[in-house]
Amino acid sequence: MTGGLARRSATAVGGRFLAGAALAAALAASAWGGDLKSIAILTPEQGTDYGWNQQGVEGAKAAAKAAGIKIEVAENLGYGDVRPTLQELAEDGAGLLIAHASGYNTAAPEVGAQYNVPVAVVDTPQSLKAGAVADYTASGHQGAYLAGVLAAKMTRTGTVGIVVSGEPPSWNAQSAAFAEGVKATKPDAIIRYAVIGPAAYSDAAGGKRVTESLIAAGADIVFGEGNGSSFGMLQAVETTKATDGGKVYFIDVIGDKTPIDKGYLLSSVLWNLEPVFAAMIADVKAGSYGSHNYDINLKDGSVDLLHTKNIPDDVWAEVMKAKQDIIDGKIVLTPHYDAAAVHALVTQN
Repeated sequence: MTGGLARRSATAVGGRFLAGAALAAALAASAWGGDLKSIAILTPEQGTDYGWNQQGVEGAKAAAKAAGIKIEVAENLGYGDVRPTLQELAEDGAGLLIAHASGYNTAAPEVGAQYNVPVAVVDTPQSLKAGAVADYTASGHQGAYLAGVLAAKMTRTGTVGIVVSGEPPSWNAQSAAFAEGVKATKPDAIIRYAVIGPAAYSDAAGGKRVTESLIAAGADIVFGEGNGSSFGMLQAVETTKATDGGKVYFIDVIGDKTPIDKGYLLSSVLWNLEPVFAAMIADVKAGSYGSHNYDINLKDGSVDLLHTKNIPDDVWAEVMKAKQDIIDGKIVLTPHYDAAAVHALVTQN
């Protein structure tokens, strides 16, 4: 791959280097109907981060395996121009390009149109285009609400924190829902909110620094959203005492960091993207891709809350009651994708 950035794994599709109209026709034939033979996913960081990148890679691999098709993984691409990688994957025969980073939202549709290959993007639901583009701005807001209930039940200081690596729609939806869950459970709770940077997804040092500032401001439960920066958040929790002298706990998102936990991981809003990618594959095969966007939810198990040994049984039972109430429609949650909505919720103290 270009510049040595892409590290491709899984089963490669044999390259077909055709030119002009012949290439476009061949790619169009492979992309639609029951002839879909392979997909590709592109990620900005390594697929071993216990988070966004890993969940994307694992979900895509599982969905491809279940559908009996091949997959190519291009990982650690960074956040720059990925057009050369997209083009190579399209030329290799990928019938669906999953652009697993909001920074790819311009290049992916352009390359998809060039090669007549459908693409999946994130954080731009307005980009929906029949036969060409669909969005999967996965909102874990239902799980984040449960995380807020948990935090409100577990806080000793009465102050909880939210640290984010940016303010993309998916993070905003979770932050707002977390705040709503906290307020519904403990109305007098204080919610501290901090942004590491406009796109500080891999800034572990920044994650540590900002999390420490929230702990100093009274937070003893920290809800962190950050890809690579979340490792810095977790380090801050592990090495910093709460203002009452006790332990600070961390609530993560997307993945499960239990294998590296030192006793400070309270929970995580788990995302399972396999059903999302499986639905995309089915829609491409049916010729209906681009007719709707995709999401995740508690009901089908694509969102859940991690149960760790640090959560008392009685608290977990109350959280699970809230989960069932959401599934049954007794608690109705509306995702808030804009940062302004988050700011309004966290300043209501």
